[in-house]
Amino acid sequence: MTEQKPKTNLFSQTLKEITQPFIDLMHAPRALWGINVSYLLEGITYFGVVGLLTIFFSRNIGLNDIESGQMVGVLTAGITLSMLFLGATVDIIGVRKALLISLTAMLVGRVLLALSPTLIPGGGFGGGAHITAMLGILGIILGYGVYQPAAYAGVKRFTDEKTAAMGYAMLYAIMNLGGFLPGLISPPVRKSFGITGVFWVYVALTVAGILSVAFILTKKTVKMAEANLSQEKKEEVAAEKDMPLGEKMRYYMKNFPLKDGRFLYFIFILIPVQTLFAHNWLTLPVYCERAFTGVVSENFEFFTNFNPILIFILTPMVAALTTHRDAYKMMILGTFVMAAPTFLLALGPNIYTLFGFLIIMTIGEAMWQPRFLQWVAEIAPKGMTGIYMGIGQFPWFLTKVVTSLYSGWFLMTYAPEGVAPENMNTETMWLIYGLIAIISPIGLVLAKNWMMKGFKVKHEG
Repeated sequence: MTEQKPKTNLFSQTLKEITQPFIDLMHAPRALWGINVSYLLEGITYFGVVGLLTIFFSRNIGLNDIESGQMVGVLTAGITLSMLFLGATVDIIGVRKALLISLTAMLVGRVLLALSPTLIPGGGFGGGAHITAMLGILGIILGYGVYQPAAYAGVKRFTDEKTAAMGYAMLYAIMNLGGFLPGLISPPVRKSFGITGVFWVYVALTVAGILSVAFILTKKTVKMAEANLSQEKKEEVAAEKDMPLGEKMRYYMKNFPLKDGRFLYFIFILIPVQTLFAHNWLTLPVYCERAFTGVVSENFEFFTNFNPILIFILTPMVAALTTHRDAYKMMILGTFVMAAPTFLLALGPNIYTLFGFLIIMTIGEAMWQPRFLQWVAEIAPKGMTGIYMGIGQFPWFLTKVVTSLYSGWFLMTYAPEGVAPENMNTETMWLIYGLIAIISPIGLVLAKNWMMKGFKVKHEG
């Protein structure tokens, strides 16, 4: 009996660690769920469009593989760059206004993107269709540069110490649920109405996202959420609202995080493993379509969007189990688990190694990515969450730029269109990509003593 009791207590404690964060989150303000609904719809739309863009620019606009990859890179890298400059918008105008303005800009951009093949004649690079599509891309870039910092600023404002970790994890998980759903929505629409038909579906979902913010995240809901905050949080919110713009800009410069060498190293060493995120839309769709035959090739959207549904399932569970775990150790372990399965694809095109890569990589992502986003938001001083999210994402901008520059060449060299799968050399391509990704966990391990020695970004008020 005495030996069974510790086991029972251990089981009960583990069960409590898993369930309590979910229970706490269910009692979070309605305003938080208003953000979550919008984020789900935006996840469907964003991942759905990005997953088709390389093929869209090739087939509908008339660009080659290199040019198509670069245009997708303009969108994905442009979004991150715009966060760097526009992230502070939410700190100035507030969460609700920032979300509405950003979604409206993305709506205009997505309408232009859907119209681009037919609105102005002229295909190929620099043609009318290409110019119209890039104007649409610009609208999406400007909108999304405000949208994501606004969403994370909302989570910070509407959660407390009990619900914060799960709030960030759920936001990340919900968007990835949206990232999975295009794999179910896109194929039947694409086969009946083409890629532009799919884009019009996402235009409609963008409208739904605007309505969800307007009618769920109301001014009344925001006030109710702020009224339920702790006294310390209320004072912080009041200080954010009352700070004059000039004083706020001086405050930004005084607390600029890039002055810290450890902070710089920490965010930039993640670039190699983050290239795998970019390959999810730059390489995987084309790889699945060209290197496979049958079910994988015909339904490539499902396989390239399999990662998000796993993230939706795994992220909250991992967050609940690792809430009290050392963040840096989780970053090392998570980036290693994410990078390692890339070498499975170096064994050649096979549905089992493809699923192995997707599953193991996703477990690693669930271990480190939400913790990184939470860390960036939580270390931000009062009133600076938006700009900190933008700065924290800057290496992600570089990742998208660099990856988009070489991904098209790798596809043309190792998985060229029109070549039979057995005559391709995708093994070498994925071996190189694996060697790149594994640099991140190695770099984190080598710098552990330096990073852990008093590593703490301090802020002056």
